[in-house]
Amino acid sequence: MHARSYPLVGLILLTFFVISFLTNILGPLIPEIIDDFKLSLTLAALLPFAFFIAYGVFSIPAGFLIERVGEKPILVGAFGVAYAGAQLLALFPNYLVAVSSLFLIGSGMAFLQVAINPLLRVAGGEEHFAFNATLGQLSFGLASFLSPLVYAYLVRNLSQPDPPESPWLALLDRLVPPELPWIALYWLFAAISLLMVGIMALVRLPRVERGADEQAGTLAIYRQLLRQPQVWLFFLGIFAYVGSEQGITNWISEFLTRYHGYDPQTVGARSVSAFWGLMTAGTLLGMVLFKLLDSRIVLRLFTLAALGCLTAALFGPGPVARWAFPLIGLFASVMWPAVFSLALNSVEAHHGAFSGILVTGIAGGAVVPLIIGALGDALGLRGGLCFLYLTFGYILSVSFWARPLITNKTIRWRKREPAR
Repeated sequence: MHARSYPLVGLILLTFFVISFLTNILGPLIPEIIDDFKLSLTLAALLPFAFFIAYGVFSIPAGFLIERVGEKPILVGAFGVAYAGAQLLALFPNYLVAVSSLFLIGSGMAFLQVAINPLLRVAGGEEHFAFNATLGQLSFGLASFLSPLVYAYLVRNLSQPDPPESPWLALLDRLVPPELPWIALYWLFAAISLLMVGIMALVRLPRVERGADEQAGTLAIYRQLLRQPQVWLFFLGIFAYVGSEQGITNWISEFLTRYHGYDPQTVGARSVSAFWGLMTAGTLLGMVLFKLLDSRIVLRLFTLAALGCLTAALFGPGPVARWAFPLIGLFASVMWPAVFSLALNSVEAHHGAFSGILVTGIAGGAVVPLIIGALGDALGLRGGLCFLYLTFGYILSVSFWARPLITNKTIRWRKREPAR
C-alpha cells in the first residue's frame, strides 16, 4: 500500500479541472461557430461529434496501453496531444481544422479519463477513494461552470475597439483574428495543456498496482461480457446519459438565440454555466439521497423531473426556458453515478473490462448532438431537441428493469425501544 500524498491528490484534482475546462466549452461556442463559419446545424454538430467519438475509439485501447507503459507516459502524452489540437485551431482557425483539432483534444481527454481514476485511488488511499472521487467530480463541475464565464470575459474584452490594458489580454488581442475573438480560448487551452505537460513530466507518480478485477482484461473477457444482454443495456444507458447531457449543453445557447433572441455571449453563456453549476450542486444532493433511498428510486424521480424541465424549456416562454434548461443539470446529476453503479453491481466479475465498455458509451456525446443537429435542419431545432425525450426515456427505463446483485447501502432508522 502506498502512503497517501496530498500534493498528488491536488494535482489529480487539477487534472480533473483541466479535462472539464477543455471538454465542456463547445456549447457556448456553437452559435459563434455557426455564424462565423456559416454552418448548418448538422455541420456544427460534427464538432462535438469529432470530440466525443474519440472516447469511443480510444477508451478501451487506453486501458491496455496504460497497463503496458504506466500512467506517467500516458498523462504526458495525452496533454501533449491536447496541446497540439488546441494550438492547431489557434493558428489555423477554420472549420475543417476545427474538426481535426477537436478530435485530437478529445483523444487526449479520453486517455486522461482512463488513467486518472486508478491513480487517484493509489494517491489518496483506497479507503478514501469514494470521497476523493467525489472531490474530483466537484472539481470537474467547477471547471464546467467557469469555462463559459471565461469565454464570455475573453470575447467581451477582445471585441472592444480599444486594445485591452491587461498585458495578457493585449497579447491575445495581437494573436487572435479580430473577427474571431473566441479563438482566444484555444490559445488559452494550448497554454494550459503545455503547462500540464511540463508538470506531469516533472512530478513523480506512483505505479498503480491493479487488482485482478480492475485490469483492462483480455479479448476473451470482452467477448464474454459482450455476449451478455445486460452489458449492452447498461452501455446504452451511459450512451443515452452522455448524449442527453451534451445534447442539451451544446444546443442551449443556440436555442435561446434562435427562439427567444437572447445574446449567446451573455445569456447563452450564463445558461450553460448555470447548467454545470446546478449539476455540481446536484452531485452533493445525490450523495445524500443515495444514502437514504434505493438508487433506482432516486434515478426514477430525478429523470421524471428532468423530463418536466425539458418540456418547460422547449415549449415555455424565454424567461422560463433560460432557467428550465439549467435545471435539467440539477436533475441529471445523479444519472451517471446511478447507472454506472447499477451496471457494475449487476455483474459478478471483470469490473475493469466492464468499466472500459461503459466508458466507451461516452461516444453518446458524439452521436446524440449530431442527430439533434440533423433533425434540427429538417424540423427546426425545437423538433431536433425533442429527440431527448427518447434518451431520457431510456434512462428512466433503467430504473425499472435494473436488477443489481448488490443494492446501494442506505441508512435505516431504527425505532427506539422504551427503556425497561
